[in-house]
This record gives sequence, C-alpha cells and structure tokens, in this order.
Amino acid sequence: MTQHLSDSAPQVGCSRRTALKQCAVGVLAAGLGAADAVRSAAANPVAETKLEPRPWLTVRGMYGGFPQAILDRGQAPRDFGINAIWVGSGGLQREQIERYHAMGVKVFAEFNSMHVAAYLKEHPEAAPLGANGQPEPPPHDWQGVSPFHAGYRKHRMDEFRRVLETFAVDGIWLDYHHAHASWEQDKPALPDTDFCRAALEQFTQKTGIRLPEDIPAAAKQLLGPQREAWTQFRCDVFTDWVREYRDIRNAVRPKALLGTFHCPWSPDDHDGAIRHKLAIDLPAQSKYLDVFSIMPYHARFGHPQDPAWVSRQTASLGKLLNLKGAPEEKQKIWPIVQLADWGEKVTLEQIPQVLDHGTRLPATGVMIFHWGGVAREWAKAEALGKTYRALQPPS
Repeated sequence: MTQHLSDSAPQVGCSRRTALKQCAVGVLAAGLGAADAVRSAAANPVAETKLEPRPWLTVRGMYGGFPQAILDRGQAPRDFGINAIWVGSGGLQREQIERYHAMGVKVFAEFNSMHVAAYLKEHPEAAPLGANGQPEPPPHDWQGVSPFHAGYRKHRMDEFRRVLETFAVDGIWLDYHHAHASWEQDKPALPDTDFCRAALEQFTQKTGIRLPEDIPAAAKQLLGPQREAWTQFRCDVFTDWVREYRDIRNAVRPKALLGTFHCPWSPDDHDGAIRHKLAIDLPAQSKYLDVFSIMPYHARFGHPQDPAWVSRQTASLGKLLNLKGAPEEKQKIWPIVQLADWGEKVTLEQIPQVLDHGTRLPATGVMIFHWGGVAREWAKAEALGKTYRALQPPS
C-alpha cells in the first residue's frame, strides 16, 4: 500500500504502519515543543488514579523504535520507568542495541510475518485467493500474502534467521501473523481466503476430504459443510509457521524470547472470527511461544471511554491459555495498550487508567502503542513516565 508522511494526526482508516510513519515527523516537532507540552500538561492535569507498585510487573515497555527524543532531553529511559523497547526489524542497529543495553533496557524486535506486500510485485501468484478463485482485494488496503506459497514462507524464514543472526536482541515478536484481513479497528473487514490450488490439495491430503476441481465449488464446500475442518486446517498451517520460527530461534539465538502480537478478540467475538477468518489458534501456538502480547487498543476498537475493556480482554486470554501470571509459569502475557491517538483520541487523563488495566494479572509486563504518537504530545510522555514509576516494583 502507498504510505505518506504527514504532520497531521493519523487518520481513522489508515493502517498501523501508516500511523507509525505519520507520527515520525511529529516526534521531531515534539522534541522542540517543551514549553507547549508544559502548558498542555497544566491545562489538562492527569486524573487521579491510585496506583501502587506491582511486584509482578517485570516489563514496562514501549513499541515504536529507539526513543531518541528522551535522550535528546538529557534523560534516560529509566527516568520514565521504561526497561524494554520494541523496534521493527528493519530499524535495528547494532550500535543502538548496545547503547540501550548499557542503559539497562532490553531490546526486542518486531517481525512482519504475513504482511510483506512488496513480495507480490515479483510474485503475484502469492496473493491470497477469494472464494471466486481470484485474488482477494486488500481490505482497507491491507494486503496479506498466502501462507501456502512455499517461496514466501522461505523468504520470511530466511529473513527471520538473518535478523537473529545479525542482532543481539533479547527477543523477537511475530507481527501480522494472520490471514488476509483488516481487523485492527472497530468494524473489521474479514474476507474468506485462501482457496489457492496448493491449499486445496494440502487440505485433501491432510483430511482425506475430496473437493471439486472448480475453486468456487470447492470454496462453497469449505465455507459450508466442511467449515470446521477447513478452519482447523488453516489454523494448523499458521501454527506450523510459528513452530518453524521457534525452531530457527532455538538454533540461532536460543536465549531470545519468542513473542507474538495478536488480535484481542475472545473466541466468540465476531462469530468466532479469530479462528474462522484470521486462522489464529492461540492455544495451539502456545506450544511454541514464550510471550503473548494481546493488542487491546481500547479507543481503536470502539471502547474509547472504557479502559477496563483492556483488563477484561487480558483476563479472557488468561483463561483461554490457563495463565494466571504466576512466577513459575513459563509463558507470559504482556499486553500492548493504546496511548497514542489512532482515529479515536486517547486523552491525557486516560493514561493512568489504561496502564492500570494493562498491568493487572495475568499480565506480568506491558508496553505502549506507540512511542511516536506519545512523543509528539510530550505531556503524554510525562504521564507515561509518572505512571510507570508508580507501578514499578521496589528494587
């Protein structure tokens, strides 16, 4: 999709990557606007939310790159209670990783799994097919790639290996690991895919269920009487990608955590779309993952006045995975919560509330979405720091 840099706030319909890029220029402006930030903070005092140190809260992070704006002000991440950052794999730099490690900050990579749309320029056959047998148009301009395309799978696995071999990251998080769909908003667009020949052949090989040669006729069967078998088959394919990512991690950088950013829906939301449409089977993937970073962006998902939705969705995930946030549990839940505006505005007053709900058990870590959007409104950065310091366990 075409992406544009802009000084304006991210628009309602834009993708997450566009929202991040649109805020990049704003961060530079924020670095020069300290006086405006002070006036804004004075005019909009943070609502009182009683917060106490949370002994279980091991990670207080931010997503969106290296926070240079903090250093430019003569401060350090620890001054904001931050001890972890997430950086897109394309933005990793050895010198910066060493720099932040020296400051006691863990550096985690974000890895684009199924959303490398540029791959289709030279490999158009890798586009997911709809029920009519034709390439499914990108919903809301969100272009996925077929998980059944062997060349694309090798392309991503090779890049995943390269990132881990090249950079001393503390972990790597899968992002966009789901079927061709646009779900990161209140009203998602969820087409049915992927009915390519490879998928139909593999389905028959695995299940023994024969399908018509005609793709539309086969799709009718798969979305009708064979829907559950088709859903499980697709989920298994995406889970097997996670298995292969895990095997590479184990071979290349075994001490690095393997996490995933994932849809915040409960199993019954949108008629079970997390499995039927997105092909995400979290209990199955849990065999291979260390950390689940659920994405309960309360404002983006239609709950702008209800930050408690964050803790409700996190609690639902804990029940699904049988995780309580106990120290002895091998797997962790670290939500990524929305502080930056993206369509709906997140007010300064909400920041303590959002982080309160984002750090309740079973969550044992948290990160904020996203640094560029927060840094362009420096009063939000100050509120983030104040809240993180209040939640920080005693040393």
